[in-house]
This record gives sequence, structure tokens and C-alpha cells, in this order.
Amino acid sequence: MDNTNRKLKQTKKKVVRKDGVRIFFLLLPYALLFFTFIAIPVAVAIGLSFSYFDVINPPKFVGLLNYITLITQDEVFLKFVLPNTLKYALIVGPGGYALSFILAWMLAQIQPIPRTVLALAIYTPSMLGPVFIDVIWRAVFTGDQRGIMNNLLMQLGVIDQPIQFLLSPDYLMNIMIFVSLWSAMGIGFLAMISGVLNINEELYEAAYVDGLRNRFQEIFYITIPSMRPQMLFGAVMAIVNAFNMGWIGVTLSGGNPTPGYAGQLITNHIDDYGFLRYEMGYAAAVSVVLLLVVTLFSKIAHGLFGEKE
Repeated sequence: MDNTNRKLKQTKKKVVRKDGVRIFFLLLPYALLFFTFIAIPVAVAIGLSFSYFDVINPPKFVGLLNYITLITQDEVFLKFVLPNTLKYALIVGPGGYALSFILAWMLAQIQPIPRTVLALAIYTPSMLGPVFIDVIWRAVFTGDQRGIMNNLLMQLGVIDQPIQFLLSPDYLMNIMIFVSLWSAMGIGFLAMISGVLNINEELYEAAYVDGLRNRFQEIFYITIPSMRPQMLFGAVMAIVNAFNMGWIGVTLSGGNPTPGYAGQLITNHIDDYGFLRYEMGYAAAVSVVLLLVVTLFSKIAHGLFGEKE
């Protein structure tokens, strides 16, 4: 019996070792990509955030000076960038997320062929965002009489002189939000369609037998709880996109900084200091702050839609 038990233990150890080796090689490509493109750049950015680095000379350690300057002396960040980013993210993030779910649910109610065509049409702006914005929305909001919006308003008698929509601080942020919501149906939208379509129909039937009265209760009690992974994925993608869409303001207005800093977001601030002023240490500090903000909102999303223990 002792010899048999020893042989069984040795066999189990060999199987565990083989499985461990297989798992190691299976995860190795992902680990290499993760460390190469995520972990190492994040670590380098955190290190640079404690230094002064102008690209030409070696980094010089300055401790917390960049963070102190950001919080106490950077008037553009405190007066424009931070309020703009919070306003933009709090509207575009939840707004785009809600639109993604509503459109996904509505498309799930129609036949497969028109559903596929409409889903592709809705998803396309997220793939061709910069091209669409440069070609379509700049033409719509161009600040002369040839601009579609100006031409329409002048024909209706609302205005008698063209409005510089894309160069005016009064209009730029609102246009950015509108365009961002229009192009917000990305990969999270597709995940939600998949989630809605894969819900077991028997759950709905059983719920109506138990007293479910209308579609609103169906969505609240059956649809959303049954697609928590897709809802979580969509929420994280919406958060990341909301904090990473500064290029929209630059594309619309034609430059960074945006006119009057009206469309200046954190990513624009990072680009301004990193690639225009070449203050890489300070830009790294701002990027670390952005990373912490995105992480905080992602934790909130995980608390709402993650698996409950």
C-alpha cells in the first residue's frame, strides 16, 4: 500500500508539473506583451514623474516637485483642464454607456439581417472617428457661410453673421460632447449586443409567470443582471474612452491648446507639456494622475457590475 501511495503521489506531481509548464508557455506571450506595452511603460512614467527631463539632458530627480506644481501652481490645469475633463467625462462616459445599452437592447428586438446592418452603421463612427470628424463635423461647424450649420441658421433667420463654432470657447466643449456621444458606440456596444442576445429566453418566460409586468422590469430584473460581464466591460471601456478623447477637440479646432482652453482635457495637457514643451517629467506626472483617476472610476464600475462574493 505504501508503494502504491508513493507512486500515486509521484504521478500526481508529474501531472502537476506538466500542467504548470503548459500553463506557463500558454501565458508567456500574454505576459511578454503585458510587460512590454503596459507594465514597463507605466513604471517608466512613474519614475519620470519624479524627475525633470527635457529629452536632451539626462533626467534629474526632483522628488514631488512636479505633483506639487500641478496641484498648486498650474493655473491652466486647475482652471480649465480639470473642470473640462470632469464635465466631459461625467457626460460622455455615462451618456455613451447608457446609449450603448439602449441601442444594443433595441437592436436585439429586431430581425438578424437589419440588426446586423444597423449595428455596423452605428459601430462605424467609432472605427473611423478622426476621418469622420475631420470630413463631416468640421464641414458642419465651419465658421463661414459655407458651413452647414451657419448656412442653415442664416436661412432660418436665426443669425445674420456666421458663428465661429470651432474657435469659440462658448461652443467648442458642447460640440465635443455631441460628437463624442455620436462616436461612442465602440467595442463596448458590440459586447452589450452579444450579452443581450445570449440571455436565456426561459428566464423572461419564468419571470412573467412570477408576476413581471412590463419591459422596464424585464430590463431591470432580468437583462442587466444576466449580462453583468458585458456591462462591466462596457463600463470600463466607456471610462477609458471618456478620459482618452482629447484628440476630438484638437481635430475640431485644429490645434493644441484648444481656443481659450475651452476643449482642453488632461490628455491634451499631457501632449502640450510632453511633445510641445518637452517637459517629459511634468507630463509623466500628469499622466500618473490620469491613471489614478481612471483606476478609481474603474473600481467604481467593478463594484457596480462585478461578481458579488
